[in-house]
Amino acid sequence: LHRNKICLALTAVALQDHILHNLQLQNLSLADPFKSKTQSKKNSYKPVKKETVRAVVDTGLKKTSRHQQKNEDPEKEYVLDPCPQPLTLAQQLGLVEPPAMPLTTEEWEHVKQRSIKQGDSVQPCAICREEFALQPQVLLSCSHVFHKACLKAFERFAGKKTCPMCRKIQYQTRVIHDGARLFKIKCATRIQAFWRGHIVRKWYKKLRKTVPPKDAKLRKKFFEEKFSEICQRLLNSYDTRIDELFSEIDSNVAESQNVFQQLDKKLGPGIDEVEWEKIQMQAFRQDIVDCPICIMPLIYPTHLQEGIPQASYPSCSSKTVLLSCSHMFHSTCVQAFEDFSLGERPICPLCRSHYQKKILN
Repeated sequence: LHRNKICLALTAVALQDHILHNLQLQNLSLADPFKSKTQSKKNSYKPVKKETVRAVVDTGLKKTSRHQQKNEDPEKEYVLDPCPQPLTLAQQLGLVEPPAMPLTTEEWEHVKQRSIKQGDSVQPCAICREEFALQPQVLLSCSHVFHKACLKAFERFAGKKTCPMCRKIQYQTRVIHDGARLFKIKCATRIQAFWRGHIVRKWYKKLRKTVPPKDAKLRKKFFEEKFSEICQRLLNSYDTRIDELFSEIDSNVAESQNVFQQLDKKLGPGIDEVEWEKIQMQAFRQDIVDCPICIMPLIYPTHLQEGIPQASYPSCSSKTVLLSCSHMFHSTCVQAFEDFSLGERPICPLCRSHYQKKILN
């Protein structure tokens, strides 16, 4: 009976010590019987002489030694509590389940992969609702991620070691740098985007100075500015050598010809053979017999005369030209008309529209 009472008392003391240990009331725990005395000594007030006290100013210029900087890896991951906590008396007697053993490297990798799938490092911290950025980051054994300072403040406020998300008790923590790595990638992407935007804007300004716009008003203004620049250059080069002046004029004329050729290519798209055949049939339906410029008979191809005798058409050495507006002339007449016209692009003598021509053999 006496032995049963002793066992019952020991069991009660062990359970009480385990409960107090879980509540983090270490001053009343049997594990550290002398802790209260040491804390009372630390908290006791001691008079200090004002003459011996010196003010300490933290300038932030204190640096770590070079040996520590070389050995420490800023992106190295490590476990904050690698050694398990000592077992309480109840856990040693088997009354309460002991805490889980420290996770191995493979188990930590599995927990980290699960956290990456959940996207915890991409989302803000669940405690302070701010991005992780370059601040220290901790991964719990339950795959939740927080700021190191936020988790420490939460444990101090809650008075016990529980996860703020899933309320898991006695978790293990590991310092990771996924949030800092993602933040660096995000910053590098933004820097690259700003740099590309700067390059594109610079290229666009240069393009506006060299390539004429498509709008008629802007094109007119563009060429006026170019003409004024050329005139200013001519005035500035008045006292220079004549050869240099003429060479500059030739280069400017060649550049302007290239610009007009580019405009002609852009404004006048090519016509394929199928469209030329349609235009040719439309011209033959109009029954055009004489050239509208010289009032002389045209020479039709032999396969499109449709039974009209060739004797009715006198022989002529000039070839027949078909325009894209379905009008036909002698090639020599059209060439003379183009030489006589003053516009940048020749127009049809009949319908006054810009055209493309094809010689009918």
